[in-house]
Amino acid sequence: MSDELGQVRRMWHLLEPLHAVFYYAPEVFEEAAALGYATDERWPSYFAWRAAPLGPVGAEEVTAAFHSFSPATVGRHLPAGWEVAGPPVVLDARTRAVDRAYRALFGDRVDGPELAEAAALARRAAEAADVTGRPLAGANAALPWPEAPHLVLWQAATVLREHRGDGHIAALTGAGLDPVESLVSFAAVGAARPEVFASRGWSAAEWGAARERLAARGLLEADGTATDAGRALRAEVERRTDESAAGPWESLGEKDRERLAELLGPFWVAAIGSGLLPGETTLGIGKV
Repeated sequence: MSDELGQVRRMWHLLEPLHAVFYYAPEVFEEAAALGYATDERWPSYFAWRAAPLGPVGAEEVTAAFHSFSPATVGRHLPAGWEVAGPPVVLDARTRAVDRAYRALFGDRVDGPELAEAAALARRAAEAADVTGRPLAGANAALPWPEAPHLVLWQAATVLREHRGDGHIAALTGAGLDPVESLVSFAAVGAARPEVFASRGWSAAEWGAARERLAARGLLEADGTATDAGRALRAEVERRTDESAAGPWESLGEKDRERLAELLGPFWVAAIGSGLLPGETTLGIGKV
């Protein structure tokens, strides 16, 4: 991986926790409960929070956009979730939830000059993102920007992570990997244990069939680990993902990108140190 692409991945590693902590923060679950969503697990509100920028879409559209979840899992939560609260109401609650979660997480630093500077730089990068063919990035980029810097930071982080994610799906598709094969092949290179991917809702039979298909292509060993060809294919997927995600960071420029990384450090530490985020995720951060 080139130094430039390494910096692209580094920015993802810094920003992803600042986006993802939203889905685990107690303040966010409280807002979800106030809307009427069940909160004994995170999925009823997760699908509503993340899909709301797309509008009142159904399960097929969200299955395609989210890619890694089984159709059955998505179908349990959408479109029924819009009967609990429609997308405009969910988006308003999402803003309140981000405000509360970030204030709890960052304390007085929410109103500090470092966060304001980081938010302005992150917004510049997000506004430079080409969202052509990127449904989740495009839907989030089309939302009005909030005024408060900490809300700007979260929205920018969200646009940039969905921009990367949409490009990642294109890279997976280009590699001939369907949604469940994408997860099986990722587990095979050690991105996370197979049990971690169970949250995506694929049955044992579907997982096993995907393993057989990948083995037939010479990508998996009999024990489910990746062959050299399988590792090479996944490395190529990640390289193409980095290349596809590079535009916003090239636009920001090296000096401002490095300044943003410096500013994000303490907030990244707070997010990681909060204990809210799981130690092992389906994204493979730190392992790919």
